[in-house]
Amino acid sequence: MAVLTLSLITSIFKPHKPHLSFLFTTKPTPIFLHHPIRRRFTSNAVSALTTSVQHSSTDPNPNPLKKPSVPTFQQAIQRLQVWIDRAAWGGIFKGVLGICWMRHNAMQQHRGWSWDNESPDIFKGSRSRTMECCSRWMIAPFWTFGLFEGKGADALLKIADIVASGGRYVEPSIRPDDSRYGENPNRLQRHTQFQFCFNPSQVILKPDPGNSQDLFIRSLSALGIDVNEHDIRFVEDNWESPVLGAWGLGWEIWLDGMEITQFTYFQQAGSLQLMPISVEITYGLERILMLLQGVDHFKKIQYADGITYGELFSENEKEMSAYYLEHANVDHIQKHFNLSEAEARSLLDLGLAIPAYDQLLKTSHAFNILDARGFVGVTERARYFGRMRSLARQCALLWSKTRESLRHPLGVLSEPNDLVSKEILEVALDKVPVEPRSFVLEIGTEELPPDDVASASQQLKSLVVQLLETKRISHGEVLAFGTPRRLVYVESLSSKQVEIESEVRGPPVSKAFDNQGYPTKAAEGFCRRYSVPLNSVYRRTEGKTEYVFARVVESARLAFQVLSEELPGSIAKISFQKSMRWNSEVMFSRPVRWILALHGDLVVPLIFAGVLRQIESAESYVDVIRHAGISIDIEQRKKTILERSSSLAEGVDGSIVIQSGLLDEVVNLVEAPVPVLGKFEESFLMLPKDLLIMVMQKHQKYFAMTDTNGQLLPYFISVANGTINEAVVKKGNEAVLRARYEDAKFFYKLDTSKKFSEFRNGLKGILFHEKLGTMLDKMIRLESIVAEIGLALGVGEDKLQTIRDAASLAMSDLATAVVTEFTSLSGIMARHYALRDGYSEQISEALFEITLPRFSGDVLPKTDAGTVLSIADRLDSLVGLFGAGCQPSSSSDPFGLRRISYGLVQVLVDNKRNLDVRYAIGLAAAVQPIKVDARTIDDVHQFVTRRLEQFLVCVTFLPTNSLSISLKFSPVITLPNYLSSSRVDKGISPEVVRSILTERANMPYLAAKSAYKLEALSKGELLPKVVEAYSRPTRIVRGKDINNNIEVLFLKKTLTILL
Repeated sequence: MAVLTLSLITSIFKPHKPHLSFLFTTKPTPIFLHHPIRRRFTSNAVSALTTSVQHSSTDPNPNPLKKPSVPTFQQAIQRLQVWIDRAAWGGIFKGVLGICWMRHNAMQQHRGWSWDNESPDIFKGSRSRTMECCSRWMIAPFWTFGLFEGKGADALLKIADIVASGGRYVEPSIRPDDSRYGENPNRLQRHTQFQFCFNPSQVILKPDPGNSQDLFIRSLSALGIDVNEHDIRFVEDNWESPVLGAWGLGWEIWLDGMEITQFTYFQQAGSLQLMPISVEITYGLERILMLLQGVDHFKKIQYADGITYGELFSENEKEMSAYYLEHANVDHIQKHFNLSEAEARSLLDLGLAIPAYDQLLKTSHAFNILDARGFVGVTERARYFGRMRSLARQCALLWSKTRESLRHPLGVLSEPNDLVSKEILEVALDKVPVEPRSFVLEIGTEELPPDDVASASQQLKSLVVQLLETKRISHGEVLAFGTPRRLVYVESLSSKQVEIESEVRGPPVSKAFDNQGYPTKAAEGFCRRYSVPLNSVYRRTEGKTEYVFARVVESARLAFQVLSEELPGSIAKISFQKSMRWNSEVMFSRPVRWILALHGDLVVPLIFAGVLRQIESAESYVDVIRHAGISIDIEQRKKTILERSSSLAEGVDGSIVIQSGLLDEVVNLVEAPVPVLGKFEESFLMLPKDLLIMVMQKHQKYFAMTDTNGQLLPYFISVANGTINEAVVKKGNEAVLRARYEDAKFFYKLDTSKKFSEFRNGLKGILFHEKLGTMLDKMIRLESIVAEIGLALGVGEDKLQTIRDAASLAMSDLATAVVTEFTSLSGIMARHYALRDGYSEQISEALFEITLPRFSGDVLPKTDAGTVLSIADRLDSLVGLFGAGCQPSSSSDPFGLRRISYGLVQVLVDNKRNLDVRYAIGLAAAVQPIKVDARTIDDVHQFVTRRLEQFLVCVTFLPTNSLSISLKFSPVITLPNYLSSSRVDKGISPEVVRSILTERANMPYLAAKSAYKLEALSKGELLPKVVEAYSRPTRIVRGKDINNNIEVLFLKKTLTILL
C-alpha cells in the first residue's frame, strides 16, 4: 500500500485554505518553451554565430508576448519539476511524476521534501486519495538535518556510487552560521533548495547533455524570469567540503549580483575519484522568488495564495537563530559530536555504511553549531575536518564495497559516452588557400575562472607558435585573446609546410652491400625507412669508415592536415591551477563545448575532449564577434571598463576605487562589459569604510567611489555582461548590496554594544588547538614573551609598555561578530574598535599589524609594537604546533606553517631587524602548555632556515643607492644597497645563500645582508682573486701543524668585509 510519511512536527492549516498544498499529482500538458538564451556562440558554424545571439525556438506555436504569471513559492517548485520532467528532457526522469513526500531513511537524512525517482508504481494508484488529502491540509516540514554546506544529505553516497541513481528534490537546508533572527532579507538559517543531479550513468541524463548551462537558463525562463533583461553571470566558485573529502569545480550563478544557484561538476567524494562525473544544480528558491515577486525581503514572499513566507517561518528563524548564536551549550554539542563520531566508527566496524553516514551527518551538524557559536578557531577547524573527512572516506569505501558485493543491482556504466561522433569530416579541398590567409582558433568553454583566462590565452599562443615552427609552417604575427567563454588565437598562416631537403647517413658500406655488390637487408631497410630508391644512395667516407648516404626530401603537407592532427595535443598541454573532468578523460579548467578552427574559408576539422565542430566561413570572424558585442581583447575590455566607469563616477563627482587584482578579475568575468552605476542608502556610511569596501569588492566585485577628500560616497559600479535592461540590473544590484550591508550592520551593532576590551574574554571560547588551549591562552603566552623579544630586537624600554598593552588586546577581534562573519577583516576591525574606544594610535596600529603579512605581496608591520607582536605570534604558532605534532608534510600543510614561517622571515629581513631566531624559539618553547624538547626546537629552527633559504633564492631587491667599501689591496668598489629597495623576482644564487646560512642561519637579516654583498662580489673580478689567493696557502698547509698564535689581521679584515 502507498504510505505518505510526514515529519514529526508539521504546521497544519484548517480546511478553509484548501489551496495550500505541497503535493501536485496531476500530469500537465507538455510545455514547449520559447525563451532567448544568453548571448554567446552556441555552435561552431558562422551561421551559428548569428544564432548565438538569438536562440531559435522549437515551439511550434511561439507566443513571445505571453509571459508566465508570477508564481507563489509552491507554484515555482511545481514549475521546476514540470519543466525538468517534460520540457527539457522529455520524460527522461522516471518514477512517480509530480508526487512529493517525506523520505525517512538514513540515506535521505535531510527529512525534507523529495521526489523519489525509484518509487514503485503503486504510488500512482493513490493519487486521487492524495489529492483529496492535500485539498484540505497544508504540510510544512519543520526540520531538516545535517547538510554539508548546501549539498544534499545523500550526496556523498549517491555520487560515490557508479550505479544508476539520481533525482531532483526540494530540500530545506540548515546553516546555523546564517542565523539572522529573520532580519536579513537574504540570509536564513533554514532556506529551501531545489536540487537535481545528472550523471552519465544515471537514469536522469545519459550522458551529460553538453549544454547544461543553457538548460539552466531555460529553466529560469520557465519560472518566469526574462533572461534578456537580467545580468546572469557564472562566477567561479569551486565547491569543497573538507568534511566529506569531496570537491568539485563550477560556479555560483548571479542574477543581477545576487547568488541564486550553485552549479558544480563533482570530481571527488569520500576522497575517491569519481567516474562518471556528476553535475549538481542547486536553486536558492527564496532569492529567486524574491526577484520574481518583486519583494525586498524573504518574509514578504507569497508562499501560497493568501499566506506569506514570514507568516509561516519568521518565528522559526527567530528562535533557531537565538539557539544557534546565543544559547547552544558548547559542552553539550561537543559531547554530541564525540558520541556521533564514536557511533559512526562502531557502525563502520559492523559493515553498515548507511547508518554510519547518518551519524557522520550528525557530527557535521554539531560542528556547524560549534562554528556558529564561535567556538572553533582557525587552527582547530583543520582537526575537526580531518576527523569528519576520515569518516566520510570510510563510509564511501564501505558503500562502494557493499554495492559491488550486491553486483550493482541497478546497473553500472560500462564506458564513458562521447558527446559527438569521432568521424573526421571530409575537407573541401577546393577551399584550401593558395596564399597565406588568416587563421582563427577559438576554444569555446563554459565560463573560465578569471585567473585562467589570461594564463590560458598566453599558453595557447606559445604552444601554437611552437607547433608551427616545429612543423615548418610559416606565419605572421601571433595574437592571443581571451574571454570567460573563449580562447582565441589569430594569425596569418601559410597554406602548407616548407619543403626541406636533408642528407641522412645510413649504415657502413660493408654492412649495406655484400661481396658481390648486392644490397643487403640493412640497405633495403635504410631506403624503406626514408622512402628513397636504392639507386639514389651514394657513398662517402667519414673518418676511416665509408658510409651510405641519401638525400631525403620532406614534402610539404597542407597546413590544415598538420593542424588537424597536432592542435588537439597542443590544446591538451594548457595547464591550470585546478583542472576537471566532465564527459571524457581530458582535463581542462572547465568543459570545452565547441572548437572553431578556420584557415581563410577552410574549416580545419578538430576533435578535442569529444568535441567536433565545423563552420562554413570565418574570414570576417573578428567583425562578427564585434558585431555581437563581444570584446575578445583583454586589454580592450579593461580600457572600456575603466573609461566607462570613470565617466559614471564623474557624473556624481566621485572617483572609482580600483585594486588591480579586482580589475583583472572583473575584466575576465565578462566578455561584453557594461558598467552600471548604483546607489546605496547614506545611512550605511556610518559603518567602517574598510568594511563597506570589502563587502563591495570581495563579495560583489563592485567598484567603490570616493570624493576628492577620500571619503566614501554612497555609490558603486557593477560591471554587467552583455545587453541588459540597465534599470532592472541596477535595481537588482542595489537590493543585493543593501542586504549585504544590512548583514554587516547587524554584526557591527552587536559588536559596538560593548567595549572592545570585553571581547578578550570571548577568546576563551575559540579553540586554537586541543593541546595548546584557546586563543586566550595563546594571547597570554604572547604577553609573557613580547617584552623579551622586543629587547632582543633592539626596541627601547620606553616602548615596552605600549607593546604589553597591545598584546593584552591582540586578536580580541576574533571574538567579534564582524570578524566571525568577515574573517579577512581580522586586524582591520581590531584597529577600528580600539580607536573607537579611545586607545592610542600606536596600540591600535599594532593590533592591525600583528596580522601582517596576510598573503604574498602584502604590506608589512612598520611600528615597533606591530613588528614585535607579529614576530611573537608567528613564533608561538610554529613552536606550539610543531610540539603538538602538526608539522607539515611534503604534500600537506593544513595549519599554514610554511606561510607563517615565510612571513616571519620577511618581517625580519624587510624591516632590517636583527633577531637571534634560535633564542626567540627558545622563549616561545618555554611558555607552551606542552613539553617542547630540544629536538623540536631544532626542527623549528631548520624549518625557518629553509624558508629563509627559499626567500633569498627566490626574491632579491633592486638597489636604490650604493655602499662603498675600501680594501687595502684594491681600488674602491661599489656594492648595491639591496636593503633599501624594491623587490623583484630574481634571487641570489643557491651556492651563495647556503654558504652564508652555514654560519648565520640564526640571524635572518644579517644573513640576508651578507648574502646580498657576497652575491654582488661574486659577479665581479675581486672574489675569484680572493678565493685563488686563499686557496694556495690552504693547499700548502693542508696536513701540517701550524702555529695558531699567528695573527692574520689582513685576512680577518677581508673576511669581515666579505661576510
